[in-house]
Amino acid sequence: QAVHAAILRHRFLIVRAKELRCGPEQSRRFYQEHAGRFFYQRLVEFMASGPMWAYILAHENAVPLWRSLMGPTKVFRARHSDPDSIRGAYGLTDTRNTTHGSDSPASASREIAFFFPEFDEQHWYEQDEPQLRRGQLYYSTKERVHRVLRAEEAEVT
Repeated sequence: QAVHAAILRHRFLIVRAKELRCGPEQSRRFYQEHAGRFFYQRLVEFMASGPMWAYILAHENAVPLWRSLMGPTKVFRARHSDPDSIRGAYGLTDTRNTTHGSDSPASASREIAFFFPEFDEQHWYEQDEPQLRRGQLYYSTKERVHRVLRAEEAEVT
């Protein structure tokens, strides 16, 4: 809940959100780029240890802004240099550091496809994103995402 509140407080738009649980095999696939590194198994075990929330977030310069809000990967460093960051406030260890964030737009596209295979990123950029920029937005607490307030809905509210 605290991470979700931080997302909203920092004015990210939540494009998609879902609670899910990844098993060990899915977790290994997600972190395959780290296979063979000393921390790989701990990452896989933590990701597979329970339910989590996956988000597609939108914001001008979303990747660097989200990474800044998360804080340093190393929790000890985050607690001292950036205690108000998500990892500084809630991280337990370097591999149990509360959040993950893509390191580039290309990684974000891969990771979005991993968690949201039904999401059409090209369609979103061509159709939905321009409407979000122009329209009145509202946050749907039921769906846990931002929506465009359509003209017919504005008349009702």
